[in-house]
Amino acid sequence: MVLTKIGGTNLKVSCTLRSDAGATAVSMNGKCRGLAVFTRTFSATVKAAGARYTGNYVGPSGLPSKLAGTRKGAALNLRVTWARLVNGDRDAILLIEKVGENRLRLQTVDQDPASGQPVVTSRIDLQRPSMAER
Repeated sequence: MVLTKIGGTNLKVSCTLRSDAGATAVSMNGKCRGLAVFTRTFSATVKAAGARYTGNYVGPSGLPSKLAGTRKGAALNLRVTWARLVNGDRDAILLIEKVGENRLRLQTVDQDPASGQPVVTSRIDLQRPSMAER
C-alpha cells in the first residue's frame, strides 16, 4: 500500500524487486504498479561503516535522497532526507526489514503536518517466489 498524500486514500500496488546483500552493503532496484495504469521505479544503495548505515534512495521523482541510520536485528532503521519537500518537510523514516526467510518489508513513516503524529505512508511486503515458481 502507498499513501499518495497524508489524509488521502491508500493505493494498492504490486511490486517486483531485485536485491543484492553482502556483509557490509545492500542494493535494491524495484518497480511498483498501481491500478494497472502507472509504473514507478525505485532503487536504494546502503553501506555499513561500523554500526552506522548510509546511502541513497531514488524514488519515483528520480531525485536522490539521503539515507542514514542503524541496524537492529533483521531491520535497517534509516532516516530519509528527501531531495524535495514531501508532506511539508524533507524528513521521514524508512524501515527495511527481513521478515522470515523469503520476505522483505519496506515501510516509510512520515509525520502528519496537521497533527504531528507519525503516519505509515507506504508499506510494501515482498515475497521471494518459491523454487517451483522460479
